[in-house]
Amino acid sequence: MSVPAVDPVLSATGIERSYALPRARPWGPRDVVTALQAVDLRVGAGERVGLVGTSGSGKSTLLRCLLGLESPDRGTVTFAGRPVRPGPTASLRWYRRLVQYVPQDPAGSLDPRATVRDLVAVPLRHLQVPGDHDATVATALRRVGLDPELAGRRPGELSGGQAQRVALARALAPGPALLLADEPVSGLDLPVRDQVVEVLAELSARQGLGLLLVSHDLAVVARLCDRTVVLGDGRVLEDRPTADLLASPDHPRTRELLAAVPTLPV
Repeated sequence: MSVPAVDPVLSATGIERSYALPRARPWGPRDVVTALQAVDLRVGAGERVGLVGTSGSGKSTLLRCLLGLESPDRGTVTFAGRPVRPGPTASLRWYRRLVQYVPQDPAGSLDPRATVRDLVAVPLRHLQVPGDHDATVATALRRVGLDPELAGRRPGELSGGQAQRVALARALAPGPALLLADEPVSGLDLPVRDQVVEVLAELSARQGLGLLLVSHDLAVVARLCDRTVVLGDGRVLEDRPTADLLASPDHPRTRELLAAVPTLPV
């Protein structure tokens, strides 16, 4: 379950994506919405990058392209130099092993009928990871600060913080080099949110795990990310070290995001 001994770099170059809207009338033209315009993004090995923007900025579309769930109209996504594009499950198995997704409200994605052991083992089965799955599950639970004895419980028997950590353990089980996390602490109570942020920070600092944190909350990004990319209207507005960006934001959109946060731990 150690981070693979490669120099993984997730890179998006010149990403463009547009969508045709439904026709207002059967015979009328279809309007086109541009979601991404010439977006470049890079996450180096062990790097923690924040991707921030308001609703409609293009964050979700870019994330789908990075996950290989959607093809851009133009541009490329690569990981360690290998192209990432939608295709049969087997064609992206190598990528899913190295890059794991933590969805928004990850605790809500847990099947209430399954045990913690079964939930954390899901990617091990789907990705055909060899070895002792029970031992791997126990290790993943320890990595997020949970007692492996919880493996026999079901989500309804867990606290909110425990459920969130189980979702993280599930992403960690295959031994990825990078997590793509979509608002992983939104909607959580402040104490639980702080616990999850601490776990993510420790995983990155001690084990070299890379992180792309998609968020609208600059307070969380400030605590976790070395560098921050600001999206607006489908374009990269700023891409700078987080401390510099928070101290002197260049773009009005960044200043708007900062104004929405009462205090920042910088």
